[in-house]
Amino acid sequence: MASSRIIVVVAFLALLAVPFVFRPATPPPPPGAERLIIITPHNEQIRHEFSRTFNEWHEREYGERVNVIYSVPGGTSEIRAMLQAQFTAALEAGRDPGGDADLIFGGGTYEHSVLKRGVTVTIDGEQRQVPITAPVDFEDDWLDEVYGPNEIGDGILYDPEKYWFGTALSGFGIVYNRDALRTLDLPEPTMWEELAHPRLRGWVALVNPSQSGSITTAFDTILQRRGWAQGWQILRRAGANSRYFSAVALKPPNDVSQGNAAMGVCIDFYGRYQSQAIIDAGGGDRVGYIDPPGATTIDADPISKLRGAPNPKMARRFIEFTLTEEAQALWQFRTDDDHEDGLGPARFELRRMPVLRSMYEKHFDRLIDPVNPFETARPAENPNRNFRSFVAIVFAAAAMDSHNDLRRAWRAIVNHPAYPAPRVGEMVTAADVTDPTLKRMLELFDAMPEVRGPGGRTYSMANVDDLETIRNGWLRQEWRDEALWHPESRPGDALRREFVQFFRANYREIVRIAEEGRM
Repeated sequence: MASSRIIVVVAFLALLAVPFVFRPATPPPPPGAERLIIITPHNEQIRHEFSRTFNEWHEREYGERVNVIYSVPGGTSEIRAMLQAQFTAALEAGRDPGGDADLIFGGGTYEHSVLKRGVTVTIDGEQRQVPITAPVDFEDDWLDEVYGPNEIGDGILYDPEKYWFGTALSGFGIVYNRDALRTLDLPEPTMWEELAHPRLRGWVALVNPSQSGSITTAFDTILQRRGWAQGWQILRRAGANSRYFSAVALKPPNDVSQGNAAMGVCIDFYGRYQSQAIIDAGGGDRVGYIDPPGATTIDADPISKLRGAPNPKMARRFIEFTLTEEAQALWQFRTDDDHEDGLGPARFELRRMPVLRSMYEKHFDRLIDPVNPFETARPAENPNRNFRSFVAIVFAAAAMDSHNDLRRAWRAIVNHPAYPAPRVGEMVTAADVTDPTLKRMLELFDAMPEVRGPGGRTYSMANVDDLETIRNGWLRQEWRDEALWHPESRPGDALRREFVQFFRANYREIVRIAEEGRM
């Protein structure tokens, strides 16, 4: 365990040592300029526009340019895991953690909240919890003036304790290829259930949620909107239709645009940006993107100052800059915006939603995507904070680790003579059929495993009321002394392995039943 942690930390430090810096469109900072080191999952287009505009703003406000250095180790989940490993290793070695970078820019509120909680280590028998990020003491009156009410739907725009600040808003939905859908005789999607249509077998592009915070949020959105049982019915069928599970969140929009997939799940600006890129390249409107109406989540995309930031002054200024009208205009204005105020990106249209209400009130007519998320966001129908904890584990076991068996079981189900022709947007479940064999196959397909607890008691993953107990006992290790998993194993990994056995057995039983029926 210690050696693997060391390897992770060494890899992390190596990534910090060789950051990617987009060549600026404006003159580079002079030698000796102050440095600002930003860890980010953002793409090069965002990095370019923000470093360029920040330098212009900073030179105007403070009379000097800044050397903005980006480090891009991967997606937000990977960044969070590496920071956790780095901080844990430093604390266990008796060193103060941090000091390698100033900010983490991008990701969702969940990931930034995890960074705020930080890491917990035991040193000399005493537990110590250390945040990975640090608060920034902006005045409450200023935050009220900038953000207005700190709410959107059932989420917030910034951390009340000032550990993170939303800089943009994110939705989650479906990117699709109109040409591919016409070939499959399917309409453009409007709801999550359409990912489950049997004609999409081999035509859906998905991402491993354990490697992408945005995809974890997208899958959690489906569960929060549709409920635990129906949400997993959608995700199970989408997984059965999937051609792969990418480690990179940008791959599905790219593959959809090339016609290698008909649909994919992604964060809104990946889908919109890909659609725009195809139009700009003369490829027409074959790529579309939709936030399923009334069924998505609007989440703030924050920035946080890292504990031990080497340049806290510049970190504070950059956060302040991201909340200016000048920075907010970068997210949604056109490059050819002809207004005299000079607002907007110089080279790349980013297609993201600003976080400030004032941008929609003052500049709605200048937005590329004329949507006001403050008017459309609403609370989830099935809110449950436990759902997200199980997204990566259950999806990996039910769909990724068992993919071949899952696909064979799905094929056996949809090829059953009694399987009804599904209407678009509707799924066929055991409750929808009368044939006893098909009903049994669908029951097995959608079943959820039991989880072992202390004293021989079991808890059901199908029962929403059991989820908190399972999360606390296994994932938070309250049952660590009950010998439910090997002491050298991580309980989440052990739980995933047990789930894999359950799902594979069910999928293989479905195939056996189908083959027996053909004999």
